[in-house]
Parts: sequence; structure tokens; C-alpha cells
Amino acid sequence: MNQHDRLYRLLLAALYIAMGLVLPLFLGQVKVLMQGISPMHIPAFLAGLTLGPAYGCAVGLILPLLRMAVFGIPIAVNAIPMAPELAVYGLLTGCLYPLFAKKLFKSHLPAILLSMAVAMVAGRFAGGAAKAVLFGLSGSAFTFQAFVTAYFLSTAVGAGIHLLLCPAVTLALEQAKLSPVGNTAFALENGKDAA
Repeated sequence: MNQHDRLYRLLLAALYIAMGLVLPLFLGQVKVLMQGISPMHIPAFLAGLTLGPAYGCAVGLILPLLRMAVFGIPIAVNAIPMAPELAVYGLLTGCLYPLFAKKLFKSHLPAILLSMAVAMVAGRFAGGAAKAVLFGLSGSAFTFQAFVTAYFLSTAVGAGIHLLLCPAVTLALEQAKLSPVGNTAFALENGKDAA
């Protein structure tokens, strides 16, 4: 990775973090809409899909903690478990998408969807485990029923929106040759050197 590529990835990562800080402000006017969409999840997925696992993990880890520090929301009991959840989203989509695109699928869309689905499940378990530890430290219990409700049932609409929105944005960025991960994958498909 050359200096220009590093700088470009860092710039996009900063853009995703800024999007994660601002997007909830717009959607926060309608609380049901914000809870249904989970807007901070979108930049973590996009960072993993377009920048790779390291940047995806960093964006996911930083975003909820920075938003809590700057705006006071989400509150610590939600922001702290959200950090590993979003970090896993970015990490796994960044690792799995190029692998699936190269090994399993001829089209990028199924590779994006499968990598996101795997990351969603793993990330929710990481967030649930972090929340259970946090609750345990405070002397409370985070039951399995509460975990399923908080991480799967109440987030189903948001997951559906993420599975529609993130692939569309990722593919658009790839077509415009603005995605470092996508540029590499397309170059490999066409038999060209990605560098």
C-alpha cells in the first residue's frame, strides 16, 4: 500500500466517522426511525466493505465511543457494547467480502450480502457478550431473552435496511473506482495488477 492509498483510506475512514456522528442527528428527530435504522452501523459496514478489515474495525470501534464523548449519546451502557459490535462488523465485512468475491461468487452483490450477514450475526454476539459483561460488573443480569430481543428482534428492520443500502453504496463506489477494496477486486477480476 503506497502513501497515496493510505492517505485516501484515512480520509474515507474520517468521512465514515463523520457520517456516523451526524447521521443520527438527522434521524434522531424521529426516535422510532433512528432505533429502526441504527444509523451508526452503516458507516462501520461501509468502512469494512470499501476500506478493508483494519479500517473497518477502527471505524466501528471508534464511532460509538466518540459519539458518546462528543454528544453524550448513546449512553455508556449502550456505547461500550456497541463498540465491539461495530468493530466486528467492519472487521468481518472487510475480511470476508474480498474472499467471497474471489472464491465463491462471480458477482460482488452476493459476496457483499453474505459477508454482511455473517458480520451481523457475529457482531451482535460480540455486542451481547460485551453488554453481559458490563451488566455483570454492575451486579445486574443480561438474560438470553433480553439479548435476543435487543440484538435480533428489535433490529430486524434496521438489518434489512442495511442489507439494501450498504451494498448499493458499495457497488456505486466500486463502479466510480472510489473503493480501495473494490478497485483491487475489480482489477484482479480483469487480470490486472491492483497496484
